[in-house]
Amino acid sequence: MTRSFLFVLGSARPEGNTELLTRKAAEQLPPDVEQRWIDLAELPLPDFEDARHDATRERARPRPVGTNEAVLLDATLKATDIVIASPLYWYSLSATVKRYLDYWDAWLETPEISFKETLKDRTLWGVTALAHREEEVADPLIGTLRNTAAFFPMRFGGVLLGNGTRPGQVLEDTEALARAKTFFAQEPPLARYPYDN
Repeated sequence: MTRSFLFVLGSARPEGNTELLTRKAAEQLPPDVEQRWIDLAELPLPDFEDARHDATRERARPRPVGTNEAVLLDATLKATDIVIASPLYWYSLSATVKRYLDYWDAWLETPEISFKETLKDRTLWGVTALAHREEEVADPLIGTLRNTAAFFPMRFGGVLLGNGTRPGQVLEDTEALARAKTFFAQEPPLARYPYDN
């Protein structure tokens, strides 16, 4: 299967540090690799409603059509590699990215799209910019993405971390820029939950 990258931007600031670092990493991809960029601020999703146990609704959720959700679903299903580009907000993912991942739960309840089977063996990546020098503060964000990948299971490429607070500051993080040059070149293993033997 030809590789196709979906970059999901989840920042509250256009062209913020996370996006800049993501674009630096994406520059290293071969020219024949398709790239699709979606900014969740420009394609907002309504608050997620979990209707799995609502007796007044059918259990099988209809496939969304003609909505922002439908655009995101189709882009997600077509991608071999999904890159979550979220700044570190309160030690985890941004609200827009969390909402996008909440919709994955709904898509799992839509039988005709076989969401779990489709994403199995594909690759999930993360990119984040954080204000702290101590990278351990990003552990909750990394854990969320790793555990999401382990559920399917998908391959997990890890999270590219960069330091930056004010706009453009991540471009001064020479270590992050060096890691960005080879970030997508690795062959990630299937994700495992940390408590798996």
